[in-house]
Amino acid sequence: MNIEKLNERIFASETRIFKAVFPNTTNHYDTMFGGTAMHLMDEVAFITATRFSRMRMVTVSSSKIDFKKPIPHGTIIELVGRVTKVGVTSLKVNVEIFIEEMYSESREKAISGEFSLVAIDEERTPIPLAVAG
Repeated sequence: MNIEKLNERIFASETRIFKAVFPNTTNHYDTMFGGTAMHLMDEVAFITATRFSRMRMVTVSSSKIDFKKPIPHGTIIELVGRVTKVGVTSLKVNVEIFIEEMYSESREKAISGEFSLVAIDEERTPIPLAVAG
């Protein structure tokens, strides 16, 4: 696949999901549980990788998840997933979480992290990414 087509595919696979932060996802400080944020990030990474490859994908690792700002209940979050690297059987997806106030236009990045996912067959064996075309 040429670089232009690869870049088009990467652009088309960008995933954006919005969620409201309700009390059932927060801790005793009224901020989102870190594990809940990581769960949502992994889900967005999976969706992004699947949209890019249109193959069975599984997460094999996450790295350098930076919690820069607490995410308070009563806010809206946007999760953004982008493919950043494509290998033979795997790819990397960067996921960022942005906080938006419900009743103002303030927006800031709260969390970022990178996830590695691998393409698998029916026996859960890694296979080459089908990025032809």
